[in-house]
Parts: sequence; structure tokens; C-alpha cells
Amino acid sequence: MNASERIDELIAGLADWRGATFARIRKCVLAADPQIVEEWKWMGSPVWSRDGMIAVANAHKGKVKLTFAHGAGLADPDGLFNAGLDGNARRAIDFFEDDKIDERALKSLVRAAIDYNQTHLKKNARAAQPKAESKKPAGAVKSDA
Repeated sequence: MNASERIDELIAGLADWRGATFARIRKCVLAADPQIVEEWKWMGSPVWSRDGMIAVANAHKGKVKLTFAHGAGLADPDGLFNAGLDGNARRAIDFFEDDKIDERALKSLVRAAIDYNQTHLKKNARAAQPKAESKKPAGAVKSDA
């Protein structure tokens, strides 16, 4: 079973309001960019990625939580983040039973996370690559012979 099928199964297993909310969140995330990849990690968590992790979602007893991996580095002009505000990297949105999903704002936040990944994570990957070796070995001494 692939990740998308597992997410389908997870949503189908949530028979209350959380299933419908989870499905709307997923649809919104995927609609933000056609190159987003669905993954299944950490023994049962749906993860959405593009050039690095965007967000992970989980259904809890009284809420559905969408956690952005690099949320602290994202502008949130619509004020969607309402959880994990004191973390160094992550920020989350807790959706409760009667909450409405601002699809435009959520898609915008997902696109901001993709921009963050493309700017910061690729830059860090380039910095971690070993530099090309010099043609002259280190410590070589020029001979006058």
C-alpha cells in the first residue's frame, strides 16, 4: 500500500468530523502545488513534501493538527498558526470541530513553506557539499632541482 492509499485509509477510519476536516486539509495542501509528494512516516503520520518536508498531520481526540516543519521561518499574514508558537522551528494549526478552513490562506502558507524549502534547504545542501580538491596536494613543496 502506498502513502496516498494509507492516508485514504486513515481518513476513512475517522468516522466523525475529524475525517472530513482531515480530507479538506489534505485537498487544500495538494491543491497548493502539483509537485507535492505524499509520504507516510513515523508509524502512521501523513507527511507532505516538496524539496523537503512541508507539513505533517495527525488526528487527535479533539482536533486535527497540521504541523509545518519550518513554520517559525514562515510569514503568517493570515494568522493561521495557533499552536507550537514557542518552538524554535515548528508551528502548527489546530483545527477543532466547528472551525472553518480558510483554503486561500492555507494554500498560501503551503506555498510559503515550499519557497522556504527551495531557498533554505537547497542552500544548506550546497554548503554541505565538499569543495573541489586543489590539483596540488596539500603540503606540497616546490622543488628547485
